[in-house]
Amino acid sequence: MTLTAESELKQEVLSPNVRVLAFILCLISYAFGGTVSTLMSVYLPVAIPELLNEKVSEARLGEVGAYISAVSLYGWMIGGILFGVVSDKIGRKKVLVLVTGLYGVATLLTVFVPNWYMLMAYRFFSGMGVGGVLLVSTVYISEIWVEKTRPIIVGILAVAFPVGIVASGGLSKLFAEWRSAFWIGLIPIAVALLIGLLLPESPKWKNLKNVDKSSSDGLFNEAYRPNLIKGSVIFGAVLIGLWGIFSWLPTWIQTLLPAGESGQSERGNTMMLLGIGGIVGGILSGFLIRAIGNRKTLMLTFIGVICACCVLFLTNKTFSPVIYAETALLTLCFGISQGSLSSYIPELFPTIIRATATGFCFNVGRFFTATAVFFVGALVTFFGGFGNALLAFSVMFFVALGMAYFSKDNEANLINS
Repeated sequence: MTLTAESELKQEVLSPNVRVLAFILCLISYAFGGTVSTLMSVYLPVAIPELLNEKVSEARLGEVGAYISAVSLYGWMIGGILFGVVSDKIGRKKVLVLVTGLYGVATLLTVFVPNWYMLMAYRFFSGMGVGGVLLVSTVYISEIWVEKTRPIIVGILAVAFPVGIVASGGLSKLFAEWRSAFWIGLIPIAVALLIGLLLPESPKWKNLKNVDKSSSDGLFNEAYRPNLIKGSVIFGAVLIGLWGIFSWLPTWIQTLLPAGESGQSERGNTMMLLGIGGIVGGILSGFLIRAIGNRKTLMLTFIGVICACCVLFLTNKTFSPVIYAETALLTLCFGISQGSLSSYIPELFPTIIRATATGFCFNVGRFFTATAVFFVGALVTFFGGFGNALLAFSVMFFVALGMAYFSKDNEANLINS
């Protein structure tokens, strides 16, 4: 039976109070996903020596930290794919409870982690949970919200992730002992219970059984392939550059400080700047896109990232407050790029294939990102320090810039939907 407009009108409509409650719980889950994803990056310089029970060199710190960061990204990628498929099978609400509880439990277990091997396992499962939350919460809110204000609400939900990043910087300033910070895992566990007890299933998902699923062209159809490659390369290159720099910036800050200084405040401030840049940049991206178009916004942003990286990593050999200003510029460009890509990638595809193709572009990018993070330790040794190694990651923005430059404007490239 085909779902007609008349049958759509007969779908259950959730009350405003229920929708607001659902949004608040999803917002909290989304925000703490940002906190959990980045909290370990702030504490790596102190957590790794404790777990190894030895004084570690920069190269060793880079090697072990790379494994920890990479497995989290692999988990994120797998969760983003797996839980999307599962949510189509068993429902949005059940999966939202599962993924929120998953990253909460994995984060809480980090408090008691005995060695760095178990830490990798916990980071993998927390990454899976976060990847699932970012996907399923967005889908759930999109399906239950009224059409008129849906874009605004989904946009606010997306900003919650960098807000969570800011919170991770604040936690690092609040908790000097790194294990204490991971007690925040109790919060998403509580949110998962509230979602299970208080929220309804998405009415649109429940109505799927009435839809006649007609056959459509596959993801790798010749008509979609050029934009699929373009989207995957641009998003993947940006993610490799962003996470390579993003994950190791606090550790680089630590290497600039005199021996014996904890660097707790400086690393925390840096992580907070990363989150603030994501928030402000994400908001500005919409205005820039409206003024000069998506492709030009991306190109301008990539140039900005490259210039900011050169200034930050080539001109600073010891820590000074000017690093905060240069970091703010870099993170602002990062934020604009992420906001722009969230609009650019989906517009490359027609409605019939848009969700599948966008998910492919995003998660293939995360696979290459996680793989690239493994090479941080080798790059530190090869280039003689974290600063030069992080600068090498900015090369990926040249790749993204080139792909965007040689692409036609979105409007000319779109496949009619």
